[in-house]
Amino acid sequence: MELFLLSNGKVSGDAELLGYAKDRIRVMLTSRKITSAVLIPYALIRSDFDQRAQELEKTLGITVTSIHHAADPVAAIGEAECILISGGNTWMLNQMLHEKGLIVPIQRAVRERNVPYVGWSAGCNVATPSIRTTNDMPVRNSVVLPSLGLFPLQINPHYIDAHISGHMGETRDERLAEFCAVNPGERVVALREGSLLHVSGNELSYFSVLDKGFKVFHHGEEPQEYHDTRPLADWVPFYCQ
Repeated sequence: MELFLLSNGKVSGDAELLGYAKDRIRVMLTSRKITSAVLIPYALIRSDFDQRAQELEKTLGITVTSIHHAADPVAAIGEAECILISGGNTWMLNQMLHEKGLIVPIQRAVRERNVPYVGWSAGCNVATPSIRTTNDMPVRNSVVLPSLGLFPLQINPHYIDAHISGHMGETRDERLAEFCAVNPGERVVALREGSLLHVSGNELSYFSVLDKGFKVFHHGEEPQEYHDTRPLADWVPFYCQ
């Protein structure tokens, strides 16, 4: 299995979409002789799908086609060399994946055909067992929580532990602690901006262009800060052999 799970699409000052992860993704594409990808852009509510595909073509150097052009989206996933899932609104994205019947086809493509999966922000969220740790608003009344489950732990992208002056609401740490209190058997990986988790076969690695670590939240424990993925071997051993 090949997964690139990115906290976000751009970091401050980055002109290219996925620019901070471009070199790593391109190495994978070249090594596997991949020349095209299918983009799933359903998370985009106020942006143009084709423009997003064009941005990705420039960054990755391959042909990128948005799935909304496909007469049969399921067949498009069945023929895809690579799957790209854009950021945006996680609730909209997950709902559309279910409505379009794409959950199982994506799971089979990634797990059985070893099709690479690159997802950022919302696209990172839906790669986990559910979208319960998204930061987004549920903009539709009909919502579905279970998602692709390609990565076994919950992820919170765009994680920030700053305390904003004058803000009286809960911090992100407090919100994640609440999630863990209600779900004491689960852990949440909090990814800061400019960082990613990369699954390649049985190897799991972490990269931060800003040289910052990630946190793991678990009920009854103080959040732990890490800079490499060795501790994740305790919870995802089939990735860390």
